[in-house]
Amino acid sequence: MTGPAQAARCDWRSLPIAALLVAVLATPALAQTAAKEPLPVPIGWLKVEQPAPPILSNLAPPPADTGLAGARLGREDNATTGSFMGHDYQLTETLVPEGEDALAAARSALAATPFLLVDAPAQTMIQIADLPEAQGALIFNIARGEDSLRGADCRRNLLHTAPSDSMLTDALMQFIAWRQWSDLVLIEGEHPGDAEFSAALEASATKFGQKIAARKTWAFDADMRRNASAEVPLFTQDFGDYDLLLLSDTLDDFDRYIPFNTWLPRPTGGTEGIVPAAWSPSVEQSGAAQLQSRFIDLNGREMQSADYAAWAAVRAVGEAVTRLNSSDPAALRDFLLSDQFQLAGFKGRPQSFRDWNGQMRQPIPLVSDRAVVALAPIEGFMHQVTELDTLGTDRAESACSAFSD
Repeated sequence: MTGPAQAARCDWRSLPIAALLVAVLATPALAQTAAKEPLPVPIGWLKVEQPAPPILSNLAPPPADTGLAGARLGREDNATTGSFMGHDYQLTETLVPEGEDALAAARSALAATPFLLVDAPAQTMIQIADLPEAQGALIFNIARGEDSLRGADCRRNLLHTAPSDSMLTDALMQFIAWRQWSDLVLIEGEHPGDAEFSAALEASATKFGQKIAARKTWAFDADMRRNASAEVPLFTQDFGDYDLLLLSDTLDDFDRYIPFNTWLPRPTGGTEGIVPAAWSPSVEQSGAAQLQSRFIDLNGREMQSADYAAWAAVRAVGEAVTRLNSSDPAALRDFLLSDQFQLAGFKGRPQSFRDWNGQMRQPIPLVSDRAVVALAPIEGFMHQVTELDTLGTDRAESACSAFSD
């Protein structure tokens, strides 16, 4: 458990970049290192495009550079320190069009760099991690939340800066338990991702002593842009009384039409309403406003969760290279999984990787459209090591064996 004295302690891991650079330049050995030939640190970004399922509205389509924009900012941030240290960070970008050979593209990317950020379906990500060319590499999952990737399907060379589904749903259920909202109901979409997120909600409810009393499947094919005010009240009427309506709509198809149209005036949470996320434009504390501003200046839009995960992956590599003055992926992996690594992630607490499944520990903001409602872990949820491990799969619960040797 982290106490006030420990949180207030300042050591070299928690120094801001400017202070670190002063220390670097004041240290003769490191200053001499910085004067040597540049150390190349190539980092790759690879996205496998997927067919977009039809949804009711394309009112807010995801940006075309989702994730990539965060990687670009991470590279810029790494270059700030790297210019003093003699580290040359380069970012290569690979977009695999729908239907083309993702594994061939991954082989080509891995021939240029041992550090690869991947945005791809879970099964494709596993196949990339299993490539012979990837065995000495470090691959970062920057997009997928499936707990199986951190469990039975984990891979030794695959780390995760995207939070798992269970981290997100645990964060939400901590907040619900703290508010003492005990009567919960759920509406779930028909997409496979909706069922997976619903299962995570159910598991988190059980974990924190909650119960989802009733659930319904959204199977409407009518245009809710015109019919929501008539259909949604009838659809939710037989839920009876409840404290919170959970929504599981991972495609952002129907959930936007549920709030303010339910039979009873009740809050919503999950994929709409109170939403757990890796990042949100509403996050402003702990220096986040400065990160948001730099992202907007570079990319002309606001930072999203996938951007944050990509930024965190690139910055994790940069932090490890800075500390070790090495770009050896095996050495960097050992450092990233050690208790020596910490990343200042602008969410109020140092972030690190779990050494049993490669998941980055991180606070989870619970956000509405324009504000942060709370930041999980919620105060009062205790853990023997760090409260961040109350979010997601803990060591004793893990089905991952690839990190045990």
